[in-house]
Amino acid sequence: QVQLVESGGGLVQAGGPLRLSCAASSNIFSFNYMGWYRQAPGKQRELVALIASSASTGYTDSAKGRFTISGDSAVNTVYLQMNNLKPEGTAVYYCKGHYRPNDYWGQGTQVTVSS
Repeated sequence: QVQLVESGGGLVQAGGPLRLSCAASSNIFSFNYMGWYRQAPGKQRELVALIASSASTGYTDSAKGRFTISGDSAVNTVYLQMNNLKPEGTAVYYCKGHYRPNDYWGQGTQVTVSS
């Protein structure tokens, strides 16, 4: 059974940084891809960034230039470094591992950005 556990969320002032971690119970690069998603109150869950098994990465427009996704296979952890956070970034952030055809989700970690 695949388990993903997020950590690193919290309260941060606008403009500040925060790093999220997603610890996986298996090799992170055995997944087709792993990704960070977020869900703000009253909104649908949306993609933030992805890292493929090849280690190539992709970002949504809102994340480009401010967020960096990375993976460390030695500790089976995927990170999301978030810089210059904005109040609209307040959301629960989720880690997902996609191993075709299945998706595995973590429980989420709350990020609150104060203005």
